[in-house]
This record gives sequence, C-alpha cells and structure tokens, in this order.
Amino acid sequence: MALNIVPFVSVDNMMKLVLHLGPERVMTELASCIEADFRRWESFDKTPRVASHSPVGVIELMPTSDGEMYGFKYVNGHPKNTRDGLQTVTAFGLLAEVKTGYPILLTEMTILTALRTAAMSALAARHLAPAGATTMALIGNGAQAEFQALAFHAICGVTAVRLYDTDPAATAKCARNLVGSGLKLTSCKSPEEAMEGARIVTTCTADKQLATILTDNMVGPGIHINAVGGDCPGKTELHRDILLRASIFVEYPPQTRIEGEIQQLAPDHPVTELWQVLTGQAKGRADARQITLFDSVGFAIEDFSALRYVHDQLRTLPYSEPLDMIADPDDPRDLYGMLLRAGATAA
Repeated sequence: MALNIVPFVSVDNMMKLVLHLGPERVMTELASCIEADFRRWESFDKTPRVASHSPVGVIELMPTSDGEMYGFKYVNGHPKNTRDGLQTVTAFGLLAEVKTGYPILLTEMTILTALRTAAMSALAARHLAPAGATTMALIGNGAQAEFQALAFHAICGVTAVRLYDTDPAATAKCARNLVGSGLKLTSCKSPEEAMEGARIVTTCTADKQLATILTDNMVGPGIHINAVGGDCPGKTELHRDILLRASIFVEYPPQTRIEGEIQQLAPDHPVTELWQVLTGQAKGRADARQITLFDSVGFAIEDFSALRYVHDQLRTLPYSEPLDMIADPDDPRDLYGMLLRAGATAA
C-alpha cells in the first residue's frame, strides 16, 4: 500500500472483524497484547491523558509511544448523552511509525475501547481475584456490561453473573444480549442482592458524580473489586472506607490519583502498579482473605496495544478501506505545485 494511503477501520468493518474472530477470542488476544506491552512498561512514554472537562462531560487525548510506533486515542465521556439517544463514550484512534511520522492505521475505537477495557479488567482479575472465583456481581448494566461479562468468562473462568442496575431496562437488555453465552445470569433488585455469593464484583456505572455504589458493609474478606466506572475527577463508585481496607492496584498512579477511586485518599496513600505484578516485581493477591481492588481508569498503553492488535489483524483480514490521507507530491518540496496540477487536471 502506498505511504499516502492509510488503512481505515470503520465501525462496520470493526464489527465484521470482531464477529469474524469472535468477541471472546478478541478480548483474550487483546489481554495478551496488553500484558506483553505492560511487561515492557519502561520502554513507553507515559503521561496522564490530556483532558478538557466541562460540567457535562470530558474530552480527552491519550498518547504514548514505544520509540517505534506512536499511538493516540480521542475519547469523550458524557453521561447525559444516553438521555438524548447518544453514546456516553465515543472514540477513534491512530497509529503511526515513529521513523517517518506517517500514520499506518486510523480506526474507530468506541467498540474497540469497550473490548480493551473488558480485556484489561479480566487481565487484572486473573492476577488478583481469589482462586476458584466463578461468580461475579456486575453492578451497572450499560454499554460496557456485556463485554465485561464475556471477558471474565473467557479469561478468568467466571460462569455466573449477577446483574444489577438502577434502571431495570438496562439489566433486561444485558441479560437478553448474553443469552447463549454459557453464563448463568441472575437479575437482581439491589446491589446487595447482586453481591450474594459473588467473589468478584465489577462496578461500571456512568453517572459523573461522587457516588457510593458499594458501601463498606457490603464487602467481605476475600473479594476482588474491579472498579471501572470512576474515570475522571469528581466521579467515583466506592465508599472511602472500602479503599482503606483494600490492597489497591492501578495502571499509572499520576493519572489514577486524579481520576480514580483513590482521588478520595491522601496523595501518598500506597498503591501497587499492575505492571509490577505482571513482571513479578510486586505481589498481587497475598492471601485468601485479602480485599483486592483494581482501580481502573484506562491508560494510553492499553489503547496502543489495541491499535497494534488491530493493525496486526489487518495483515490477513480484509476489514479496512484505503483512506487517501497524506499529501504525496512527486517532489516533497513542491506541495503547492501538486495543488496547481490538480487544478489544471480538474479544468
């Protein structure tokens, strides 16, 4: 493909790619890509995402590079959008070669972000959840819920999911979409009911507020909490007392302390970086009674992994279209001449 032609993965083609491979396979392979990149954590540029906040939401850029490729994601988070029939989160991303600066992939990332978020959750739980945990409470049954359930099923061996949402229609939607998944599904009327018998709990609500989805008395010993919904300043899901009892694992502390559950704690409260667990430099779960918390906010390296994964899949799969994106004059010093010649051809 010519250097000025960039493969573009539309929403339609992303859906075809995921359905061709199967969502559970895609998330399992994404988890492997993320783990491989986290194991070479120190080779990446790292910075908290660049965020533009407003009273109704946030728009962010998430960039990183490993010295050979550069990637970024544009993503928003607008909880009010659902009231207008719009997605809470939308995204697109780009991957480029560092040696030329030329893009090599442009892709939708609304679907891809949902897949990589769930893959990241399950990857963390594989190292932090109690041994033999097969039941998960899934509190918040919106756009991310099915991906979380399927990822935990494929990667962690979860066989039963207990669903709860403040909107019963969201729970009904989630249960309907997961029919045939092989999961035992239970629709619950309260978060307390959803927690019954669950040793893993995933919270993925969307409201931009300091919420208390889980209170301290709901969390017994030996639980693993996957907190997905708290992902910007002023947006949390867990009571502070839970954090004080838990061993907390994060992606990138400078970002998580601003956006995650730990924004409720002192800036020097101890946390463990997940990459250190994956490389054996730090312990994950230490004993059966420990409460572990993955305070997940999403980090640019995960998106880089997802972009790299899609780019690799396109080597053999036809789910992209060529995008004439980069000006390519015969003489790289004569960009204006290229414009003039195009005008003469048009005339």
